[in-house]
Amino acid sequence: MARTEWRALSERDPDAELVAGVGRQEPAAVRSLVARKLPRLLALATRLLGDRMEAEDVAQEAFMRIWNQAPRWREGEARFDTWLHRVALNLCYDRLRAHREEPVDELPDAVDPAAAPDAQLEAQSRDARVRTALAALPARQREALVLNYYQELSNIEAAALMGITVEALESLLSRARRTLRTQLAGDDLAGTRTRR
Repeated sequence: MARTEWRALSERDPDAELVAGVGRQEPAAVRSLVARKLPRLLALATRLLGDRMEAEDVAQEAFMRIWNQAPRWREGEARFDTWLHRVALNLCYDRLRAHREEPVDELPDAVDPAAAPDAQLEAQSRDARVRTALAALPARQREALVLNYYQELSNIEAAALMGITVEALESLLSRARRTLRTQLAGDDLAGTRTRR
């Protein structure tokens, strides 16, 4: 096999076959694509929006765009996963802009029925503090953190999605981590004082 053929095969979009199947309206391809992409879309939207129901709406809208775009999708113009993340990010930012006038005092707690009551309370408290601190970050810092840490994208992938350089992404991540550390350390100190 020639080197250029091997490189073309190794760089092939891993979602190309599924997207083509969705474009042909194959039920198995649709189910596979939903199973493969829905958990990450929900995680991304939930972390950016702080609301599971809003995240489900974003995921539904993203899948509607997939169904509409799939018949016209051309492999090689863009990686499907990159396009899908960009669509989800744009949908999240549309919702954030629409709700900007309605500040939310508290983000809802996620309930885990399997945890023991004391462990559940501790986990909820910690998660709420992290969600609150994450929600307080500037939008670009929050986006960088979510893409890099929660979506597990490399710095190169996250920077490309955000339309910035890797250096700019690393600067956003550094500022976001510093702000989160300060915020969470302040919460820990306040909690210690109130327990005394």
